[in-house]
Amino acid sequence: MEVGIRKTEAYPARGIKRFYPDLRRKSAYTIEYEKLYEEGYRGVIFDIDNTLVPHGAPATKEAIDFFEKLHRIGYSTCLLSNNQKPRVEPFALAVDSIFMEDAHKPSRKNYWKACERMGTQKDQTLFVGDQLFTDVYGAKRAGLLNILVEPIHPKEEIQIVLKRYLEKIVLYFYERDQRKSGL
Repeated sequence: MEVGIRKTEAYPARGIKRFYPDLRRKSAYTIEYEKLYEEGYRGVIFDIDNTLVPHGAPATKEAIDFFEKLHRIGYSTCLLSNNQKPRVEPFALAVDSIFMEDAHKPSRKNYWKACERMGTQKDQTLFVGDQLFTDVYGAKRAGLLNILVEPIHPKEEIQIVLKRYLEKIVLYFYERDQRKSGL
């Protein structure tokens, strides 16, 4: 699938489709960032836990090298997390990224604030996360291209485990609709 073809509009479709990701990829580390940069994207907002590292883990060498690569390409980056500062700040310092803790995702406000802090417009910014009901839904509501990635590790907090069951239902219909539309 080509990158960036289906751009999210603010106030997406009603019903279950409001939770559909614009794109799905196996990992945050395998997204076609160079191609997206060529298409005009200049900022990337990331969730941390289970998107970049397992839940609660510190920044790995892979994550540090990855952010260095993104910055060399020309991207501004921001970590947008519902976690608190003691979790988010050390990770952000390790990968040299702007960050916002206690983001209240899926509220749109901090997605837009992240764009502002990176100096990007929403049509130049993409969001990468592992959860439909916080990450993807919030990014869609904010009008950002969003990419759903598979969780890195199966160990998660109980409230997330429960949401994963509902996500499977949404993703079933998403995949079905993708097949119907030939995407």
